Amino acid sequence: MANKLVLLMFAICRLISTVGLTLEPAELLQFGVEGQLSLEPADVDRASVDFGGMTRAEPMAVMRPASAGDVASLVRVAYGSALGFPVSARGHGHSINGQARAPGGVVIEMSHDRAAGHRPRSRPVYSPSLGEYYVDVWGGELWIDVLNWTLDNGGRAPKSWTDYLYLSVGGTLSNAGISGQTFHHGPQLSNVYELDVVTGKGEIVTCSEEQNSELFHGVLGGLGQFGIITRARIALEPAPQRVRWIRVLYSNFTTFTRDQELLISLHGTHRFDYVEGFVIVDEGLINNWRSSFFSPRNSVNISSIGANGGVLYCLEMTKNYDDSTAAFVDQEVEALLKRLEFIPASVFTTDLPYVDFLDRVHKAELKLRAKGLWDVPHPWLNLFVPASRIADFDRGVFRGILGNKTSGPILIYPMNKHKWDERSSAVTPDEEVFYLVGFLRSALPDSGESTQSLEYLSQQNERILAFCDAAGIEVKQYLPHHLTRAEWARHFGAKWDRFIRLKAEFDPKGILGSGQGIFPPPSSPFSSLSPDEHSMTR
Repeated sequence: MANKLVLLMFAICRLISTVGLTLEPAELLQFGVEGQLSLEPADVDRASVDFGGMTRAEPMAVMRPASAGDVASLVRVAYGSALGFPVSARGHGHSINGQARAPGGVVIEMSHDRAAGHRPRSRPVYSPSLGEYYVDVWGGELWIDVLNWTLDNGGRAPKSWTDYLYLSVGGTLSNAGISGQTFHHGPQLSNVYELDVVTGKGEIVTCSEEQNSELFHGVLGGLGQFGIITRARIALEPAPQRVRWIRVLYSNFTTFTRDQELLISLHGTHRFDYVEGFVIVDEGLINNWRSSFFSPRNSVNISSIGANGGVLYCLEMTKNYDDSTAAFVDQEVEALLKRLEFIPASVFTTDLPYVDFLDRVHKAELKLRAKGLWDVPHPWLNLFVPASRIADFDRGVFRGILGNKTSGPILIYPMNKHKWDERSSAVTPDEEVFYLVGFLRSALPDSGESTQSLEYLSQQNERILAFCDAAGIEVKQYLPHHLTRAEWARHFGAKWDRFIRLKAEFDPKGILGSGQGIFPPPSSPFSSLSPDEHSMTR
């Protein structure tokens, strides 16, 4: 019955469009589908904000789909109406600059009602042609649920991760999906074999490297501009049982980055399985949600270590193992650590189950939620910095702009460009090795300190970007946010012309992903443009 009502809505839209009338979203929604489209204030309010907490834009309604067909039906309604209206997919709502918003349109809650367990999900399957196992999952599935499912059904797990597992599959694949495994396996978008995508025309298209390949590569890292991912075929590997987790400290940045780059250059089994790091400019951060690994019995005092300019650099690594390899993990870790030049007294290790390591951030999240410190504004800034300029970045930002207050963790770790599929829409610096530098700050309410206010931290982000421009450091934003067409063109660089062409082909009315601000929304006079016309409005 629900699908019949959606089709009726579509037919009415087509009829009104044919006779030249305009169908406004408010008029459209009076034909709402019970149990799928919601105008409830609580639902609309939740879909108006995201984890960043810095923007607000109310949709007209929220949709809770039960299938890809529901998603396609809604998009066809938007595409078939005279003006169209914005439609955006929202996973766990963890975007930071309103990327999933749809002002005056419809937000599709892809990750709602996790407990119902009705999402399309297959058991892991072995592919002789690939020589690997894979699993098919719903685009709104959270990675934590994918992990638990694949472990329970064969003891396998996805290869590449994000640090936080309560993110949707479609959401991370639309950006890249990165963590400490990226140097070896590549980002999550390099570990997917096939997608089902609902385009901006309301068509359900299956795509892969062999089938509809241009859409496949365009959607991966495409920021939701060409289609909504409703199914993803994810590569799996045997999951280890346990993890040896090691952290060491450095006071010299050159030594720190040299050791990081050494670790990501190693091949075969004689390497670490995860390599990340973070910058400590504030002694209090040693015990925050990101760095709570340090034991109170092993407290670290920045001044006692003799940090260079009051800054320390922490390198963290893991070695996976199970019962069959446990006897060798000590000697392998020892051999790898002998190749590094960290502060000897700073070594700290622990062993824990593989799942506990992957889900480490969520445990800290629960503690912050209990204190009311999770749902606060998060003016994050994530940058890809070329390895050749990372020392300049250290001098100008870590030991310059930041001072001794950060209001959150600063991640820093290198990746190998050859592990990224250059056919995707994701963009990285033009060097083989580049660093993720992530400023994961929180603007604390009623802090009484200007250095922790949203305004101050946002301005500091602008100062960091301005420094990079002035110094000629060609950074690329991860989870990008730009305000002008020229800035977006610069961001995508050589991929920009293809990006415009794919938008014109798969979402000609600009229905999808309007929250990114890359293309005009449906109500704009510049919607439904050809590629040439789009280039004229840059």
